[in-house]
Amino acid sequence: MSEHVRIERGNGVLSITLARPERRNAITVAMYAALADAIAGAAGDDSARLITLRGEGADFTAGNDLADFLKEQMRGDLDDVPVWRLLRALALNEVPIVAAVQGNAVGIGTTMLFHCDLVIAEKGCRFIMPFVSLGLVPEAASSLLMPQMAGRRVAAKHLLLGEPFGADEALGMGLASHVAPAGQLSGLLERVTSALLAQPPEAMRLTQKLLRSGQTGAVSERMTVENEHFAERLASDEVKQAIAAFFARRA
Repeated sequence: MSEHVRIERGNGVLSITLARPERRNAITVAMYAALADAIAGAAGDDSARLITLRGEGADFTAGNDLADFLKEQMRGDLDDVPVWRLLRALALNEVPIVAAVQGNAVGIGTTMLFHCDLVIAEKGCRFIMPFVSLGLVPEAASSLLMPQMAGRRVAAKHLLLGEPFGADEALGMGLASHVAPAGQLSGLLERVTSALLAQPPEAMRLTQKLLRSGQTGAVSERMTVENEHFAERLASDEVKQAIAAFFARRA
C-alpha cells in the first residue's frame, strides 16, 4: 500500500483518494500498485457497492511521476507492471465507479476516466493527453474509446495534437456525466453517490456489467497493443529527447 493512496471504507463506498497534493498527485509506481490492488480487490468485497475516485488538493492528478516511472523497467511480462495492472483492473471492474475531477487531469489522469461509470468535472478543470508530445502513444484503450465516444476528428485533436479541453467539452463528448460549479464538486459527488446507493444493489451491479460487456474483449485487446507500443517507445530516442526537454523546461 502506498502512503500516497488513501483507502477508506464505509456506508457501502470504497473511497480512493490520490493523496500527494504537494506533487499535484503525480502517480508513482507504488501508487499504481496500490490503486490496482484496491480496484481489483473490490470485486471480492461485498461491502463495496460503489467506488469513488478523487484527488486531494488543487488537482485530480498531474499524471505519471516521470522520474519515478522511468525507473520502472518494462521487461518481461507487461501484465506485472503496476500501471498496466491498474488499467486492466479498471477495464474489468464490475463495481460502479464515480470519479470527481478538479484542476488538472493529465495523461492517465484523463484516460483512466474512460473506464469510470460516472465522471463529475468541476468548472475550470483541464483535461490533457500529451502522449505524442512526449514521444509516446496513448494507453488505457483511449485510442479505441475516445474515437467511439467523441468521433475520430475530436480524438485526433486531443490525442495527436494534445490540445487540452475543459469540463463543458468533456460533458459534450461524453467523457463527463456531470459538471459541478466551482467549489461544489464534493457536494455534487455526495448527491450522486447517495442516489446510486439508494438503487437496488444487485440491479445496479448487473446493469453496470451489461453496459461494459459489449466491448470488454476489444478494450483488453487494444490495451495489449497500446502497452506493447508504449513499452517500445520508452526506449526510443524520441522519448529520451522529449523527456529531457520536459525536465529542462521544468528546471
